[in-house]
Amino acid sequence: MQGFSFSRWLGILLKEFIQLRRDRLTFGMIVGIPIIQLMLFGFAINSDPKHLPTAVVVADPGPFARSYIAAMANSQYFRIVGQVDQRQAGELLDRSEVQFVVTFPAGFHRDLVRGRSPTLLVEADATDPMATGGAISVLRQLGNEVFAADLPGRQAATTPPVDLRIHRRYNPEGITAYNVVPGLLGVILTMTMVLMTGLAMTRERERGTFENLLSTPATPLEVMTGKIVPYILIGLLQVTLVLLAARWIFDVPMHGSLLLLYAVVLLFICANLTLGITFSSIAQNQLQAMQMTFFFFLPSMLLSGFMFPFRGMPEWAQVIGSILPLTHFLLLVRGILLKGNGLDTVWDQVWPILAFIAVVLAIGLKTFRRTLD
Repeated sequence: MQGFSFSRWLGILLKEFIQLRRDRLTFGMIVGIPIIQLMLFGFAINSDPKHLPTAVVVADPGPFARSYIAAMANSQYFRIVGQVDQRQAGELLDRSEVQFVVTFPAGFHRDLVRGRSPTLLVEADATDPMATGGAISVLRQLGNEVFAADLPGRQAATTPPVDLRIHRRYNPEGITAYNVVPGLLGVILTMTMVLMTGLAMTRERERGTFENLLSTPATPLEVMTGKIVPYILIGLLQVTLVLLAARWIFDVPMHGSLLLLYAVVLLFICANLTLGITFSSIAQNQLQAMQMTFFFFLPSMLLSGFMFPFRGMPEWAQVIGSILPLTHFLLLVRGILLKGNGLDTVWDQVWPILAFIAVVLAIGLKTFRRTLD
C-alpha cells in the first residue's frame, strides 16, 4: 500500500486553488453571498415597520383632529400621504397603496370637549398581519398623550378619550396562513421554474448535445421559447395543487377571479422561465446555473415581502425589491384572493413584471447569439 505523500497532496491542493481562481462565478458566490446576507439581515430586514403610508378621512377638521394626525406622523410609524374621501380610501386599500386609513367622524371636536369618547375608525390592510401590529399598538396610546394638555380632566377618567375601532380588512382574525399560503405560490414558482430552466441548456452542453442543437436552423428565439413552454404546464400544475391545498386544507378565502389569477400566474411563470433560460445560456455548467439561481432566489425571498414586511425595509432595499417580479406577484395574488381585486386594479403590478421579462429576454437573446458565434 502506497504511503501518504505530502508533495502529491500539496499538488492537489494547489490545483484546487488554481481551479477556484479560474472559476470566477464560484469565487464570486463564496464572497458575495455572505456579504449579501450580512447587508440584508443587518440593514434591510425589519420586523417592526415604520413610516407606513396612511390616508386620513376628516369629517371634522378641527384642532383636535389636526393634533392627532400630527402625533401619528411624529410617532414615525405613520406617513400621512393625504386627506381623501371614503371612496378613495377604499380604493387605496384595495390597490395596496396605503397600509392604514384613519377616519375622524363629524363632531369629533365637540364630543371631546363635552367629555365623550368619539369613535375613531382605523382601517388596516391586514393581508400581512406582521406589518400592522406595532403601529396599531402605538395608536392605542396616542389618545391620552395628545389630549393630556388640552383636556386635563380626561386624565382622571376611566374611559380613554378616543374609542378606537380597529377594522382589519381582508384578514380580520389576523390568520398568518392567509398571508403565507398565497405567497408560497410565488416562492415555489420562483425556485422551481428558474432552477429547472437554468439547468436545461447547461445539461445539454455538458452531455455534448448542445452542438447538435446549434447545427439546426432554429433561431435563438425559437430555441429559448421552445425550452420554456413545457415548463409552463409544470408551473400551472404546481399552482393548481397549491390552490387546492390553500382552499381545502388552510381554508384561505378566494374572493377574486380564478381566471385572472391564472393569467397573472402565467405572466409570472414566463418571467421566471425567461430568467432561468438566460442563466443557462450564461453558465458554463450546471453548478454555475444552480449558483446563479441561488444568488437570485435569496434576495427574492428576503426583499419581496414574503418573509418580512416590505414597507419595513429602508428605501434602498425597497428599490431593489421593486425590481424583483416576486414582489409584485405577491401583491397581485394576495389582492386577487383576499381582496377580490379585478382587472382594473392589477396593472400597477403587472407592468413591472412585463418590463422585467423584456429586459431579461433581451439579455438572454444577446448572450445566446454570442454563444452561437
